Amino acid sequence: MRKECSYEQYAVFGLGRFGGSLVKEFSELGAEVLAVDKDQEKVNEYSQYATQAIHANTIDEGVLRSMGIRNFDHVFVSFGDNIEASILTSLMLKELGIPKVWAKAQNNYHSKVLEKVGVDRVIHPERDMAISIANHIVSDKIIDFFELSQDYSMVEIIASNKVHNKTILELDVRAKYGCHIVGIQQGEEIKVAPAAEDTIQKGDILIVMGHNSDINRFEEEGI
Repeated sequence: MRKECSYEQYAVFGLGRFGGSLVKEFSELGAEVLAVDKDQEKVNEYSQYATQAIHANTIDEGVLRSMGIRNFDHVFVSFGDNIEASILTSLMLKELGIPKVWAKAQNNYHSKVLEKVGVDRVIHPERDMAISIANHIVSDKIIDFFELSQDYSMVEIIASNKVHNKTILELDVRAKYGCHIVGIQQGEEIKVAPAAEDTIQKGDILIVMGHNSDINRFEEEGI
């Protein structure tokens, strides 16, 4: 089933494996997405998914302005091995006032420089995927894992019989374990910021956010 997403305009610079996948996913979600690459063949390939596909070299502020990039809410910079292009494009996007610029890093040095130029989030696709897979494999309760920083994460945990028919207040996860239940998925319905009296059923998916050590303790002892 096609999902609907909030009305934001997205742009993806660099249509390699990661950037191309982003464009396809945004298209599936019904989002407006601009796809940009200096390779005309890639532009042609992803034009069927993007709202607009442009053949351009983005290391040029004039080019960025001409494509109306300042109208976009969220821009992803996903170049292959061209670290210089990644850094300069990210810098220009922040100087142009783009609210959210996320950039893919090739290595730790690249990551540090992106942080220095003001990128809002640095993406490490291979590392992030490895962390997600490892956390999924070692726990039969955790079904997804999102790294927020080096020490903090958000995870989706399946509720066991141990918490069946208990309310958020009864569990008191914040006081006992230091983490927070920020959402509960019950079937197709998702409760965001659940109330103290909301009841958890076995099989519900709890969206938990907190320090990694606190989440691990909750997963091992509390659920």
